[in-house]
Parts: sequence; C-alpha cells; structure tokens
Amino acid sequence: MNGASVSFGLNRRAISIAAWACYIFLLLPTLVVIPISFGNPGQIEFPPRQFSFVLYHQFFSDPAWWGALIQSLGVAIATTCLSLCLAVPAAYALARSKLAGRKLLRGLFMMPMLVPVVVLGLGLYLQYSSWGLLDTTAGLVVAHVTLAVPFIMVSVMSGLGHADVALETVALIMGASRTRIFFRVVLPQLSAAIAVGALFAFLTSLDEVVVAYFVTGTTTMTLPVKMYSAIRWELSPVIAAVSTLLTVVSLAIALGIIALQRPTEAHS
Repeated sequence: MNGASVSFGLNRRAISIAAWACYIFLLLPTLVVIPISFGNPGQIEFPPRQFSFVLYHQFFSDPAWWGALIQSLGVAIATTCLSLCLAVPAAYALARSKLAGRKLLRGLFMMPMLVPVVVLGLGLYLQYSSWGLLDTTAGLVVAHVTLAVPFIMVSVMSGLGHADVALETVALIMGASRTRIFFRVVLPQLSAAIAVGALFAFLTSLDEVVVAYFVTGTTTMTLPVKMYSAIRWELSPVIAAVSTLLTVVSLAIALGIIALQRPTEAHS
C-alpha cells in the first residue's frame, strides 16, 4: 500500500512538472516582448541594446494609441455590466426552473462559445450593415456581450451548484418574494462566482480582436484592433509596450480569478 502511494505521488509530481514545463514553453515567447518594450524606439530587437521608457512615452503621448485604450476600457466595462445584468438572472432561472426545454435554452446561451469567432464576426458584420450599427460603440458592446455572457453563465451556474437551496426555501416559507430572495439570499452566496464571471467578461472584451475587426472602424477602433493594424501596416515598436501592458493586465485579472476561486473550492 505504501509503495502504491509513493508511486502515485511520483506520477503526480511528474505530471505537474511536465505541465509546468509546457506552460513555461508556451509563455516564454510572450515574456520576450517585455524586455523589448524597454529597448530601442527605432526598431524591435532582442535583447535590447539600451534601457528606456521611450516606447511607453510614445504610447501615452499618441492620441491614436491611448484613445484606442480608452475605447477598449469603456467597451469592456459596459460589456461586463450588461453581461452581468443578462447572465446572472438567466443562469438562476435555468438552474432553478423545471421547464422542459431548459437544456435547449442553456445550449443556446452557450452557442457563442462553440461558433468560430470568424463566423460570428462575419454574421454580425452582415447584420450590422443593414441596421446601421457598424463603427458604433453600441454595436461593439452588443457583440462583446454575446461573447461574454456564456462565461458568466458557466461561472454562476457553478456557484449555484454549491449554493444552499434550503435558505431559499426557508425565505419563501417566511413570506419573502422571489425578487427579495434573489437579491437578499441568492446573490450574497454567488458573490465570488459573479466576480469571477465579471473578470472573465472584462478580459474577453478587452482582448477580443476578430469580431471587433469586423464591426469597428476608425472612430471606434479598440486597442487590439489598433495593434493588429499596426503589425499589418507599419510594425511600430510601440506594439511591444502595448503588449506588455495588456500582458500585465491579463495576468492581474487571472490572478484575481484564481484568488476568488480558492474560497469557493475550499467551501465546496
């Protein structure tokens, strides 16, 4: 029995080492961009011959770059808020209702995760062109909400699986309305799951480029679309600084998601 336990422990450690090795192998090309962002403003080179913040200064002094950043942040915040308002009640209704077609409805909500983003972007472009929503912030927010809602629903449904249904039953017996139960009993139990879903939605909108490339224009261009255009047409070294900033933000959000998931796992 002890030999089997030791063998299991060694196998688990070997799998962990292999997983971390693969993760580092995939991450290293991204980390190479960080030292490049502190290098020569005239060209992209690794390792950099000098250390400076010139590329960051160029980013924040160029309205085309920081304007795209502000647009991305505004769209991501609006997407997160609107997605929460749609996904949290929908997830709760699907989890607690006994409708015959709730599995079908759940599948429809998850459909944007299965459809290739190129197909979704093309479909939105064709539809927006007839609605007059191309190159509008509202159209971009609606498109990103379509992509973000499934992530929030997955997170909230997972949280509902660990929520205490007995508390809802007791509150209903005591005369509380369904609305009051939702806001005073259900939402406090789902705070961590909602926060995780919100971070996923924010990051999804902030980093999304394919759909945004289809539906945005010169006045509503987001930062990822601006980066793609810069790589395609000019290959500006400022891209290294922008990539570093997005990497730091993405890493901070990922760490936040991990920190929020730990109490939920410990509670379950």
